[in-house]
Amino acid sequence: MTRPNGLPAIAAVLTCALVLVGCSGTAAEPKTDGPVTLTVATFGEFGYEKLFKEYEKAHPGTTVVSRVADFETHHKQLATSLGAGRGAADVVAIEEQYMPQFRQSKDKFADLGQFGAKDLRPRWRPWKWEQGAVGDFVMGLGTDMGSLAMCYRRDLYEKAGLPTERDAVAALWPTWEQFAQVADRFASKVTDAKFADSAGTIYTAIINQSEENYFAKANDSFVGDTNPAIHSAFTLAGGIGAKGETARVTPFTQPWTVAIKQSRFATITCPAWMLTQIQEAGGPELAGKWDVTSIPGKGGNWGGSYLTIPAQGTHQKQAYDLASWLTAPEQQKRIFLDSGLLPSALDAYQDGAVLSHTNAYFSGAPVGKLFAASAEALRPNYRGLRDAHVRPTFGHGLGRVEEGKQSIDQAWDQSVTEARAAASN
Repeated sequence: MTRPNGLPAIAAVLTCALVLVGCSGTAAEPKTDGPVTLTVATFGEFGYEKLFKEYEKAHPGTTVVSRVADFETHHKQLATSLGAGRGAADVVAIEEQYMPQFRQSKDKFADLGQFGAKDLRPRWRPWKWEQGAVGDFVMGLGTDMGSLAMCYRRDLYEKAGLPTERDAVAALWPTWEQFAQVADRFASKVTDAKFADSAGTIYTAIINQSEENYFAKANDSFVGDTNPAIHSAFTLAGGIGAKGETARVTPFTQPWTVAIKQSRFATITCPAWMLTQIQEAGGPELAGKWDVTSIPGKGGNWGGSYLTIPAQGTHQKQAYDLASWLTAPEQQKRIFLDSGLLPSALDAYQDGAVLSHTNAYFSGAPVGKLFAASAEALRPNYRGLRDAHVRPTFGHGLGRVEEGKQSIDQAWDQSVTEARAAASN
């Protein structure tokens, strides 16, 4: 699944659509007689195709239709459909960064508690459950999560005179400051490849290890300008970019894909779901050249989704049955083993088959063990209601640093000014 950083255009559409229509949506009367067609809308592939066929076989009369769009289009369409009161799928995935905004219009969604969802709470760690709920109102069931690791090119590290075995590589950077020192060492030896893909990717990983980013957990006030974790992450990532040690490519763009294919960078902070993106970009010729190891600091998370049921649907109970089955530990485990999406259900990501799973493309890395360990160590960070508006301003600032257009201080000052405006609009 592709999970770009915050997209203010989507957030604006979402806000307008829901505010203009108001908060008067009511749940449609469920229909239970006759054949049922359930539409499931996701962004990117969630690994559901085989499961849909299995579910149909076990539930005669039920047909499951997949609706897949890119990240931006998917969330924009959902906001529009909720505002119009029609057009939404029966089951809709929402990425974690948009849950705070959609939770503000919870009456546009079915309360899954009425179908027994509260009994499923022990499936997930408390933070994952709470992101999908509004008090006692259960809005979504957790699918995957994006606990962080570090992907690196063994051959390019060897060229730089650095260790290549994953434990030795992890020992190079117990802290992000030491990670920056490794970037310097790499740059002093290798001239035809950069150390990392972008300053923005490094920055995102660092701030995702903090409990608070741009907004205070207590009252949702903007603190991005005073939070030392944000400033230190911006300075460190910006320093790597300012030295020309990044390839200056944004994840999931065409230049990023080409840069992977052409071996133009050696390191990237990678959540579990990104491994597929890297493999598809690199192709078979790079198999065995990539590896995975632990990230500096402790844990961290980038991405993860929830299955929700819009209140406008006419088959809410059947949709809930499907959503609860798809997010059950057994199905989450199978999705990980087939597609690499890390389960968020405790019994799934702690399962022996998951923990022992390796990835041949990434030099046989014990990805199940690595990502599960990262999940255990992570501290969930609070996402404010305006997070998707504010977050891009700092990424753009780091881009200006990488391009040599501004110093780190200048970029910081402009990013803060823009972020304050975005937080208050």
